[in-house]
Amino acid sequence: MIFQYPSFLWALTALSIPIIIHLFNFRKTIRVYFSNTRFLRQINQENTQKRKLKQYLVLAARLLFIFFLVMAFAQPFLKATESISSPNLVSIYLDNSFSLSAPLNDKTRALDDAVERIQQLMEAFPADARYQLITNDFAPFSNSPKTKAEVLDFLSQVRFSGVGRSASEIVKRHNKNSTLFWFSDFQASTLGAAPKIDSVQQIRLIPIDYGKPNNVFVDSIRLENPFMIGGEKNSIHIRLRNDGEKLVEGLVVKLSINQKQVSATSINIEPQSFAEVVFDLSGAQAGRNRATISFSDYPISFDNEFYFTLNYAGKLNVMEIKQSSEPTFISKVFANQHLFNFSSYDIKNVNYSLFQQADLLVINGIDQINPSLASALASHRTSHHLLFVPGHKPDVNSYQRALNLPVQVVPDAKEFIALERPDWENPLFQNIVEEKSAALAMPVAKKNIDWGIERSALLKLKDGRPYLSQFGNLFVLSSPLDKSYTDFYQHALFVPFMYRLAASGKKQQEPLYYSLSSSQIVFHADSLSGEEPVKLVGSQEVVPAQRKSNGQMVMELPKFSLSPGFFAVNHGSDTLGWLAINTHQAESMLKCLSAAEVKQQWGGGSNISAVETSSPQAFGDQIKARYLGKPLWKFAIVLALAFLLAEVLLLRFLK
Repeated sequence: MIFQYPSFLWALTALSIPIIIHLFNFRKTIRVYFSNTRFLRQINQENTQKRKLKQYLVLAARLLFIFFLVMAFAQPFLKATESISSPNLVSIYLDNSFSLSAPLNDKTRALDDAVERIQQLMEAFPADARYQLITNDFAPFSNSPKTKAEVLDFLSQVRFSGVGRSASEIVKRHNKNSTLFWFSDFQASTLGAAPKIDSVQQIRLIPIDYGKPNNVFVDSIRLENPFMIGGEKNSIHIRLRNDGEKLVEGLVVKLSINQKQVSATSINIEPQSFAEVVFDLSGAQAGRNRATISFSDYPISFDNEFYFTLNYAGKLNVMEIKQSSEPTFISKVFANQHLFNFSSYDIKNVNYSLFQQADLLVINGIDQINPSLASALASHRTSHHLLFVPGHKPDVNSYQRALNLPVQVVPDAKEFIALERPDWENPLFQNIVEEKSAALAMPVAKKNIDWGIERSALLKLKDGRPYLSQFGNLFVLSSPLDKSYTDFYQHALFVPFMYRLAASGKKQQEPLYYSLSSSQIVFHADSLSGEEPVKLVGSQEVVPAQRKSNGQMVMELPKFSLSPGFFAVNHGSDTLGWLAINTHQAESMLKCLSAAEVKQQWGGGSNISAVETSSPQAFGDQIKARYLGKPLWKFAIVLALAFLLAEVLLLRFLK
């Protein structure tokens, strides 16, 4: 046992006072004379024995009262069972991810419980101690040690972060000269692989246990037709996941577009399984739309809404370069002025600088590719789609240079061969025809050029040779679109396929949504001019780091400044579009590891230990017992008061 103020032990000399009083009773004796004292002498002997016993008990009570009172002022404590790297520098990691919004009871969230535990922790260290507080935001606040008052002020303002941090990231951030107190739910989905921990690094694991709550969340969404063209019907497929151990019955899932509910359905989801919901999208929709999937799932609610955008392509820019000025089947396909900005140029009169404006560039029936055109095509292929239709008399050498393919002329191709049915799961052919039976009549063709066996061709002849192949952004047909070579241009596949091809070549195929784990946002920026930056405006306004490259605005996603929701992409007074941002699905997987499992996973070294308690108060007591020792002054006060009471009772009731 150790005393915090051992100088108070000199007060034990006060124990002599009741002893002196007991030994020297200064009260005067009064003599009473009787004729016969034998009987009185006997009574006096009995009373004297009782009086001496009472005096001894009172003396003992007084001595013990003074002793324990002195002990209370000296503040004895049991020696600490553990030590930390430095009592004046302490590192704290607070996991403030959305999973800590889980309730511990009716009034307390897991994050609030963790904050209260940190407050209890700081009470155990000296007033001049400094703290490194790390949160998932990795804010500049954590770069240098702070005072207790500064940390408490920061904790009063801490908010949930949509960014999950792996254990390795946190360990690298930790000041190795201090002991790290790790407050987290230890989510298996975000903890990551075991970090590299030096033997000198002291880590204390403090699990925030909210049990195993049920949780339903959106695992993924997809469009049945990924190429959205105004006027076309489409469907949205929502995949929901039940991450809990209980059956979810009658979950009402709603779809809202532009803040108006357009559809709803009810589903059941088995434990640890998935369910899919399909909503039809009206073909009347156009432009940019904000869509939300919502449902009510208790007790975890941070992921009950999922945001995404439905950005229907505006007019598609299609450009045709042809051998002559006569109309072609390509010009007929893209004649719909509501959907396409179509332009057609003779090879003798074309401005190559216009190529970059085309979502789809069609080289149609040109026999020879000159070097200037070949160079322009090579530049266009890096970012846009190019459809190459050979001429009747192809110049093989120029084709090989322009296409970078081993092109050969097919001599004496006189017989037409039917085409194999395409892969209907390919996005370019998915759902473009209602009837997919084997009896579906396919177009016929005969090849004019060949480039060898290509097993992944989009369309093949019955003999296995490719008819239409894709090489990145390059699509190559093996015959001219002419009745002497094929009837493909008359088939039901032709028009919807060409529409899909044009839509897939759109300069910006924006994702339906981003997650806060994404690093970059890429936005179409051909029309932007001036030095004014692009802003993201939603629940807050943010100017992200950005750069313009090849007609696109590349922005760093400011994940620490954003919360889930919709954000308008503004340039000056113009709104360029909308972004939908959600938490990463890993944050919704609430399987957590115990402190023992985490320690074992991290190597089980003696420098890693756990502090597991049921409440912040119990945590504070255990921390003080571990690192300050167990204080005994409270027990000393209780005992001192008990013996004082014993003295009073002895004097009052013991006759």
